[in-house]
Amino acid sequence: MPVKGAPKASYNQQSYWYYPWGTSGTHKGVDIFAPKGVAVNSATKGLVIYNGTLGKGGKVVMVLGPKWRIHYYAHLDTVTAKIFSYVNGQDTIGTIGHTGNAKGKAPHLHYSLITLFPYVWQIDGSKQGWKKMFYLNPIVLLNQATS
Repeated sequence: MPVKGAPKASYNQQSYWYYPWGTSGTHKGVDIFAPKGVAVNSATKGLVIYNGTLGKGGKVVMVLGPKWRIHYYAHLDTVTAKIFSYVNGQDTIGTIGHTGNAKGKAPHLHYSLITLFPYVWQIDGSKQGWKKMFYLNPIVLLNQATS
């Protein structure tokens, strides 16, 4: 669980691949709600490959973890992870915010899991369903972490 102390009730079980989702079209992750300033911890060990600002994501951190998966943390208020540093699971990488296209909305973390190796068997007929080969459902892992 990347949001310190967050229970299952802090995220919607149906939000992954939800359509329609604003200018993104389809929601390719999960939003975990918490008060602004709550610690965001790395959900995995890995290498910080990006920390900065990206349009819709606002302040973001990307961690390259095991199995060549990118853990994407967006809408952060502050970023503490240093680029090309190694993080262990549960190291603090930033804090909850509402930057990017979350401005004016409740503070939360947008968390996505992206695979560098396409999982072509995950493609389906949903909106943007071809992109499912690059995304993994983070809710499955969150539920394991919070049970």
